[in-house]
Amino acid sequence: MRWARCLRLVVTCALGGMSALGTSAMAKGPSSRVFVGNVQSGDVSVIDLATLSVVDTIKLVPPAEKTIHGVAAAPDGKRLFVTTETDNSLRIIDTATDKVLATVKLTGRPNQPGVTLDGRFVSVPIRDKASVDIVSVAEGRVVKTFPMGDQPHNSLRDPGSSRYLWVTSRGGGDIDKIDLDTMEKVAKIPVGGEPRPFQITRDGKTMYVALTRLHGFVVVDIPAGKVVRKVEMPAKHPEPHPMKLESVGTYTHGLGLSPDEKELWVTSLLDNAMYVYDLEADKIIAEAPTGDEPNWVTFSSDGRYCIVTNGGDDSVSVYSRKTHKEVARIPVGRAPKRLDAADVPAAAAPAPAK
Repeated sequence: MRWARCLRLVVTCALGGMSALGTSAMAKGPSSRVFVGNVQSGDVSVIDLATLSVVDTIKLVPPAEKTIHGVAAAPDGKRLFVTTETDNSLRIIDTATDKVLATVKLTGRPNQPGVTLDGRFVSVPIRDKASVDIVSVAEGRVVKTFPMGDQPHNSLRDPGSSRYLWVTSRGGGDIDKIDLDTMEKVAKIPVGGEPRPFQITRDGKTMYVALTRLHGFVVVDIPAGKVVRKVEMPAKHPEPHPMKLESVGTYTHGLGLSPDEKELWVTSLLDNAMYVYDLEADKIIAEAPTGDEPNWVTFSSDGRYCIVTNGGDDSVSVYSRKTHKEVARIPVGRAPKRLDAADVPAAAAPAPAK
């Protein structure tokens, strides 16, 4: 059986060669990461959800009272978009290497960006100009600026189509829908107050919106274009207290819709807690303590974890979706606020030396 011995020899040599190359030359799978914008340290903390630890810090601007405002990842996980108030810019970052690929000059002071499903466009609310910039990622520039109501604040992609983006106007009390095919605003939905964070269901029919001075959220019927319900959560500490990052009128600053759309996780700045609202049962089913000033919420793509920033004590809390319990509290940079999660493709392996 000489041919069998030869085959075993070939396989052994091949495996040995692969071992000699080391893991850096072998393909690696994607990793689940969380990107945390730290307002006062001017950087982004990168958390690996496999180890529940910070694995990198992306330094963008010098530390200051106000630096980074918004953080949003492309749905495919390949790019991260960060707005900086220091130089009124949008940074486009390669998530595989955590390197800045481009810096896009914006028309004014930026807030929270939104990224289309296909990753081609980013909308950036410009708070001091009452407008929103539309950035072409491929071109690395602003291609359109829309007028908005007073104090445009947050933007969010449409979960069902790459054609649309949504932008809030705090001063106008509404949320606008932008059609990127026609480059026109096609809807304006009043929400009964100053809109803060918001979430949209994949079928495009329902929106959940946090409002200033509301400890809870409102439910919006998108086709009807109106609020159909207000949910007020009970507070253990109904009197607002002074905060490091938010005004005393901000009771809820973070909303997270679970990937299966069965639960809405709602931050309480009054109680320093996270409330879990069962959307099918129509009631709060869990409460979990957070750090000081819980701010922004995201979920891992597999729905295993819910993650929230604690702006007042420079940490991030990670919760088990299954148990509704905190499983880790991770120190990050100074004054963490916005964050987003993504499954990041592995960096291309270096070619073996010849």
